[in-house]
Amino acid sequence: MKIVVLEAGVMTPGGLSLKPYEQFGEVTYYHTTKQSEVIERIGDAEIILMNKLVIDKQVMDACPNLKYIGLFATGYNTIDVKYAAKKGITVCNAGSYSTTAVAQHTMALILNHFNQIANYHNAVKDGAWEKSELTTLYDFPTDEVYGKTIGIVGYGHIGKRVAQLASAFDMKVLAYTRTPKDDGVAEFVSFEELLCRSDIISLHLPLTDESRLIMNKDTFAKCKKGAFFVNTARGGLVDEPALKEVVESGHLSGAALDAITVEPMRNCVLQGVDNIVITPHAAWAPMSTRIKLLNITVDCIKGWLSGNPINDVTKL
Repeated sequence: MKIVVLEAGVMTPGGLSLKPYEQFGEVTYYHTTKQSEVIERIGDAEIILMNKLVIDKQVMDACPNLKYIGLFATGYNTIDVKYAAKKGITVCNAGSYSTTAVAQHTMALILNHFNQIANYHNAVKDGAWEKSELTTLYDFPTDEVYGKTIGIVGYGHIGKRVAQLASAFDMKVLAYTRTPKDDGVAEFVSFEELLCRSDIISLHLPLTDESRLIMNKDTFAKCKKGAFFVNTARGGLVDEPALKEVVESGHLSGAALDAITVEPMRNCVLQGVDNIVITPHAAWAPMSTRIKLLNITVDCIKGWLSGNPINDVTKL
């Protein structure tokens, strides 16, 4: 079989080998692929592996041999899965491979905000502690997360893991989801109640037509004054100019993002805004997590070849 890996570069940092794919056939690797190169590079391949490229009707029609799309991701909003189903193309995502890593990153962003770790590190690096008359520095106010209320929007695998970690810090956990199921950790509430009660709001939703821009001028206005906002899900969930406005006005105490609307960053209105921390969509990327991801994508191909596909999102 002909296999094309269109975005190998998201997987291979640190020396991770993609050779396991070669058990299935002839593999062509591309470190990265521009959208304009997708059709040419797929060519007559039957299997493609990718991350965030758009695979729509035009691409599928231009690549008649294409039978399988494997994703280095959980989200599949860039794939026209309905049209893929019509064409008999299987689309498999990587399920919950990044649950632990993204939940850990979410908590790291929260703790960085409340403990001001990055600001204090930079102050010490710049010599501020050496110049202090006291034995410590109090330049950046800190706070305990103990007793704080975290509101988790979206309660899938990652949201539940964040809830467990927050509970271990003795935080009160609220959750908003379409399918609430008591787990002894979260109190399930409406979206509006979550916004007005939460000291921390953390998004863990897929990007769909319904969830796009769920955080906008109106919903930010309903947030508790001084709340801290976190998004480690998808950038398209957030109206970025509205977020900039509520942080700069002081209505929110700050924000931390691992996903923005246009990636990689290009003229983002949030860049350089005080009290907004941005990491480069790296929550999912520890080596241990990418090894897990590689193994899942290999298992998905094996399942498809045996007639028993797993994680086939065209069946949802």
